[in-house]
Amino acid sequence: QVQLVESGGGLVQAVGSLRLSCATSGNIFSTLRMAWYRQAPGKQREPVASITNGGSTAYSDSVKGRFTISRDNAKNTVYLQMNSLKPEDTAVYYCNAFILAINYWGEGTLVTVSS
Repeated sequence: QVQLVESGGGLVQAVGSLRLSCATSGNIFSTLRMAWYRQAPGKQREPVASITNGGSTAYSDSVKGRFTISRDNAKNTVYLQMNSLKPEDTAVYYCNAFILAINYWGEGTLVTVSS
């Protein structure tokens, strides 16, 4: 069982920055593929960024160049640095862990970007 706890969401003005954190339980963090997803009101959940256990990253086109995903295996934590935020980035952001064909999810943290 993998437990994920997100933090760092809040209200920010456009072009501002936020950093989300996702702390995980257990001692298998270094083996996990980690990702961030988001779900805006009335829309489906969509992938934002991912990072493999080897450190390879991938981003959706909508956040490429503005968001950076990283991980600290010593702290069992994955981060999402969000810069140049736009109102359309407003959503609940979810941390995701994937291992052995199982997806684990956090409860989400709300990010609101005002114009």
